[in-house]
Amino acid sequence: MVSTDFKGLIQRFYQLQAERLETYRLFEEGHEAYLRTGPHYDFEHYKQLVHQITLAFNGISKEVLDIKDKFRLHLNRTDLSDHIDKLQSKEKHKLQLTAQLQLTRQQAQDHPEDQDACQEKIQQLKHEIIKTQEALSEIMQDFKYDSEESD
Repeated sequence: MVSTDFKGLIQRFYQLQAERLETYRLFEEGHEAYLRTGPHYDFEHYKQLVHQITLAFNGISKEVLDIKDKFRLHLNRTDLSDHIDKLQSKEKHKLQLTAQLQLTRQQAQDHPEDQDACQEKIQQLKHEIIKTQEALSEIMQDFKYDSEESD
């Protein structure tokens, strides 16, 4: 159960964001390892990793949404809950882009004849991920500013 203690909620929110970043790192490392098993990919191992990553992301998101509800319903901090709404939307978009990037990297590896098109798509996706990360950073800055405003 998530506490309604303001400072405790803020700290837990930051911890969850750090866990989310670590989960992305593990996801990327796992995908790189998966690509190294090609052309006869170890799909079973990768499928298990994706399952574990999905569980981790779902758990993080559920707890972040619980915190968002505490800010909105119990602490009357709609400003902070709105930041979390925006953050969750951008995180979802980032995860979709990351999955597309991983599929495109595998396609580039599996079909060297499509290398140019794949590399262009990879660069586009990387650019979109960077833009999304910048938007996430801005949301986190706004959250930090607004959460410290009440101290």
